[in-house]
This record gives sequence, C-alpha cells and structure tokens, in this order.
Amino acid sequence: MAIQAWYMDDSNQDQRLPHHRNPNENVSLDQLAGLGVLYWQLNPENYENDEELNKIREARGYSYMDLLDLCPENVPNYDEKLRTFYTEHIHADEEIRYCLEGSGYFDVRDKNDRWVRIWIKAGDLIVLPAGIYHRFTLDTGNYVKLMRLFVGEPVWTAHNRPQEEHPARKEYIKSLTEKVGLALEAH
Repeated sequence: MAIQAWYMDDSNQDQRLPHHRNPNENVSLDQLAGLGVLYWQLNPENYENDEELNKIREARGYSYMDLLDLCPENVPNYDEKLRTFYTEHIHADEEIRYCLEGSGYFDVRDKNDRWVRIWIKAGDLIVLPAGIYHRFTLDTGNYVKLMRLFVGEPVWTAHNRPQEEHPARKEYIKSLTEKVGLALEAH
C-alpha cells in the first residue's frame, strides 16, 4: 500500500494524532513529488539484503547508514526529544528515512505554506529535499525504527524557521519553480 498523506487541520491537540481536516483532504504521490518529496515502498523484513534498497543507495550516493529506535523506553528525555523533532526546520542536505518498524509522521510545508502530514509505516522510504520546511513526530503507537541514510558523513544540523536566506532554502524555492517532473521517477 502506498504512503498516505493529507493536509493537516489547525488544532493544537496532541501532535501524535492524525490531524485530518473535515472533510479530509488527501495529498497524492504526484503532489508530494511536486514538492520534491521522493518515495519508495520496500520490504523492511529484508533491508540488510534488499537489492532495490542497494540500487537506490548506489544511485543516490547514500554511503552512510545507521538505525534509530525511537520509543519512551529507549530515548532519555523522550518528551523533550520529541518536541525538538517537532520544531519546524530545514537541513542543508536531504533527509532520508526508511521505516523498518512502527510508524510516525513527517510534516512538510507545501507551496502555499500549508502543512502536509505524511504517515510513514514499515516499508516506506522517503527523501525530503534539502531546504524544505518540515518536522517529525511519532504517532500514538509511540514507536518507530528508522534507517537513516546520508551522502558521506552524517550532518545532524537543523536550522529552525525562519531560514529564507539559507542557501539550501533558496535552492529549494528555485527548484519548485524550475523542475517538477524529476521526482516522479521514485514512485
């Protein structure tokens, strides 16, 4: 089953809730691709020997990989860490996450600055482009095991909004107006 995404409501309820609008407004893979978000559905049971994952890593230059188990039992100061992940920010590089177990939400801003919620579950690999405003939270299951991928050595720096003058943000905005169809090859 393909990834699910929708426009978020404006409520201040628990960030781990779905936050569907009424009526719900789904966001398609093509709409996500138009924002530069790439997506693949893979087999999380075989991630260590997955040829498709290896092809993606080779084609995109993802040479570094680690695993992250996020749940209250494994993360000191869990609530504080979750609040940090949920602070709107950008990165100078792509953010690549492959969900191996559990689930969570990546929220990204669309071209009109509205929040799009992307629900990732086991088997979902997404790539957020450098410069896109985003945030992350777990859902009410309170558990996700993620593979994090990077080109070269990992860079963990988040640049909190506003970052309109950051080179990655400027490049991202430029890419929205120049090329849209390139991202469609992923899904």
